[in-house]
Amino acid sequence: MYAGLDGLRAIAFLMVFFLHADNLGIGWSGVQLFFVLSGFLITGILLDLKKKFPRKDYFIKFYGRRVLRIFPLYYFYLFAMLALASVLGYLNFARPQMEIYRAQFPFAVSYIYDFFWVTSTNLSIFLSHFWSLCIEEQFYIFWPLLIFLIPENRLKELFLAAVAGGILFRLGFTIAYQIHPFPFVMRGAWYGIYALPFSHIDAFGLGAYLSRYQIPKADKQLAVLIVLVPLAGFLSQWVFTGGTGSLSTFGYPFFMKSGYQFVWGYSLLDYLFALIISAVVRGGAFWRFLSWKPLAFLGKISYGLYVYHLAVTWFVPRLLGGVLTGQSFLTTALLTLIELCITVLISVLSYFLMEKPILDLKDKFFAVGRRSAAKV
Repeated sequence: MYAGLDGLRAIAFLMVFFLHADNLGIGWSGVQLFFVLSGFLITGILLDLKKKFPRKDYFIKFYGRRVLRIFPLYYFYLFAMLALASVLGYLNFARPQMEIYRAQFPFAVSYIYDFFWVTSTNLSIFLSHFWSLCIEEQFYIFWPLLIFLIPENRLKELFLAAVAGGILFRLGFTIAYQIHPFPFVMRGAWYGIYALPFSHIDAFGLGAYLSRYQIPKADKQLAVLIVLVPLAGFLSQWVFTGGTGSLSTFGYPFFMKSGYQFVWGYSLLDYLFALIISAVVRGGAFWRFLSWKPLAFLGKISYGLYVYHLAVTWFVPRLLGGVLTGQSFLTTALLTLIELCITVLISVLSYFLMEKPILDLKDKFFAVGRRSAAKV
């Protein structure tokens, strides 16, 4: 594992968490950071496996290790929440939310919740974040095949095609929607683009590119774009809405509905995240901070943190009986801290009691060697 990447995972989760705690407008883009990281790490793993193993072992070892990493926690949460929703619904506690969960459960179980998202305006609070996990899993389906089939000397073309593909899909989808709105997209082109997997191919492609090639003058680009990207966002908001909006959005509010940001905004943010990852893994930038043990530990359990956090942020205020639902900064901060601590506690228990014992089976049944095993 590259030094600092666990810390970067923690940052990505905290961005999403503080978005859902209504404290950070740009927090939604933590998912984009996860996507770029996935493209980087998974592509590196696949290239290692391709060098070491024949076709059969390449696919068996990759998918075997992925199944052990992803499925146990994913399905544990889904079925545990299903049981809880059934009991609470029977007890008439928040019955509408429990019924929505049970109705949408099949779409999450079958890993198509991202497609369901596009067709619905009434998402389950306990499932709405699973669209991104579905996109990740769909990426795992087709990307290993492409990596295996594409010759070494054509990889750069594949990665750049993926980067271009995401941009072109968002542009084409927007134009097509304006010509003839798709009846299955409930709110608008910006809504469909947010959740559809094809919209984020460029994020994975940028990460994949980093796994094999260097971005020219990445450090200099990062120093410039870390200032220019927010400025471009705020300027776009001002031109098209007459105001810059909340400073916590850094110019890119959730869904980026104004000024066609939902076409070009993802590209800028994904590229900025790619530069940050490049700085971390090749130049050691931010290494001391990202390697801070508490932050690195949060990154290690970030999968559980992401899976559990929305349910926690919904249940905690209700279990507290509205004690901390005031509008003051103090009550909001205290509630957010309690929610974060409970999320961490549940995720720690989940990791050591369920996830880690299963993860330890990877090298027993699907051994790949020290270097790859540390990264999968």
